Amino acid sequence: MTVEEDGRAAGPGGTAKEVRRLDRVVIRFAGDSGDGMQLTGDRFTSETASFGNDLSTLPNFPAEIRAPAGTLPGVSSFQLHFADHDILTPGDAPDVLVAMNPAALKANIADVPRGAEIIFNTDEFTKRAMAKVGYDVSPLEDGSLEAYRVHPVPLTTLTVEALKGFDLSRKDAGRSKNMFALGLLSWMYHRPTESTESFLRKKFAKKPEIAEANVTAFRAGWNFGETTEDFAISYEVAPATSAFPAGRYRNISGNLALSYGLVAAAERAELPLYLGSYPITPASDILHELSKHKNFGVRTFQAEDEIAGIGAALGAAFGGALAVTTTSGPGVALKSETIGLAVSLELPLLIVDIQRGGPSTGLPTKTEQADLLQAMYGRNGEAPVPVVAPRTPADCFDAAVEAARIAITYRTPVFLLSDGYLANGSEPWRVPEVDELPDLRTRFATGPNHTLADGTEVFWPYKRAPETLARPWAVPGTPGLEHRIGGIEKQNGTGNISYDPANHDFMVRIRQARIDGIAVPDLDVDDPAGDARVLVLGWGSTYGPVTAAVRRLRAAGRSVAQAHLRHLNPFPKNLGEVLKRYDKVIVPEMNLGQLATLLRAKYLVD
Repeated sequence: MTVEEDGRAAGPGGTAKEVRRLDRVVIRFAGDSGDGMQLTGDRFTSETASFGNDLSTLPNFPAEIRAPAGTLPGVSSFQLHFADHDILTPGDAPDVLVAMNPAALKANIADVPRGAEIIFNTDEFTKRAMAKVGYDVSPLEDGSLEAYRVHPVPLTTLTVEALKGFDLSRKDAGRSKNMFALGLLSWMYHRPTESTESFLRKKFAKKPEIAEANVTAFRAGWNFGETTEDFAISYEVAPATSAFPAGRYRNISGNLALSYGLVAAAERAELPLYLGSYPITPASDILHELSKHKNFGVRTFQAEDEIAGIGAALGAAFGGALAVTTTSGPGVALKSETIGLAVSLELPLLIVDIQRGGPSTGLPTKTEQADLLQAMYGRNGEAPVPVVAPRTPADCFDAAVEAARIAITYRTPVFLLSDGYLANGSEPWRVPEVDELPDLRTRFATGPNHTLADGTEVFWPYKRAPETLARPWAVPGTPGLEHRIGGIEKQNGTGNISYDPANHDFMVRIRQARIDGIAVPDLDVDDPAGDARVLVLGWGSTYGPVTAAVRRLRAAGRSVAQAHLRHLNPFPKNLGEVLKRYDKVIVPEMNLGQLATLLRAKYLVD
């Protein structure tokens, strides 16, 4: 296809189709859980990333393993926002909705603004399918879609027709309708197609006929857009050349970035990486990914339950590994006693909490940001734990490296608070150079570190480094470094069991002082004019929406300052001074005000 100077593309037979240039587009693919919407969205995202657009995604799927087909609870969707400039969110309202059945249309139509495009599979709009979701009359005939640019396409029929040369049943051929839809959208937005064809051939390498059937359906969708009169316009969104500093980029999800961050941290620490985990949505992808990297010395243990997972991880920390356990809110509740044990033992352990909606089982596939107080205080006794939170999917890599730095340097368990939105969402990520990563190497104890009054040299497991208050890390089996561990209170220095109240008071205070003394960067405040009286302060995955809102306000002439917290325990040293600098501080959170509660308590500000 060639784009002419007047913005029209030469189509078949010399006819011209209009090409409109846009700066941003939001597309939502929606269908039944078995329609392959996540795969379709992921492939369109990969095409868009390779083209050079900035992007942000929002996968959305049911919690049920398989909700009844064609019902509202069974609708799965994938939203992608891509642009020729820097963007921060997956968008609020789709410019294009691809609805594979009546349930997908009904579940999503309320989000679609007037004038948007709707592409739907007419083959699925049968009386029975419409009755399942409460349509008495077809929405294609009752005038309810008059405000939209509607494209009725018999996706299943066209796909089956395209695949009639393959030895496939109508049902099996119809399963490739998502690839037909992907081809059509790839034509509409001038997406590169080579990577998708290569992906399909690799994915179905053991079933070459299925691979070629999917490639054929994909090409048929592209050709349909090229030849049909219903799609007279295609769109171009230029690469976001100004949004990215120079470097090598790839599209990455939060869980994948976090996994890579853990591997990188272990490599920089020259330690084996050990994951003790129990599968739970939305954290399981980390277990799946790390299990692929045995070549980097990664060991993964899928335990029988949450308690066993963290118990094994803590044992690995005692044995000299960079130890990790992954979970979500319900799993944190089960792990709380062992987290307290890690506090008592003063060993490095990463607790990765991919937050989801609660309480209890709550909303397994929906995001929430409500485990902050649980991470801060969800243990018996005085058991302080550092808390680190990434702000974007790509930032999960850096946050994982930072959490490992704190755990190793200060000999403490560390909470890494991501959430389902970051875990499943994706964006471009600049692959860092190795020398950009911090040196995390640490020295294990090798011999005696204390001299008694009579001159005898001994090993004291709780003798602390003055600059960090961290105790020595002694690997079991090292001659002369035998020491006692366990959850009963230790005597400072010797590590012997102690019931002395004065010693317990000292240990409580020194454990807290060790956390309070962690070196974290000062809070960076974005206040371009320097005269703002209102500060918007966020943490975690609210970064995208908060920053987008602040940009809109500034574009409208409002003076607003913004800051975003990565370190939630301890807070940056300058946070109190920053809060007092502004007349009003607004704290948007996906909860009822947990960070706001902590700020009020610590700094006595409204």
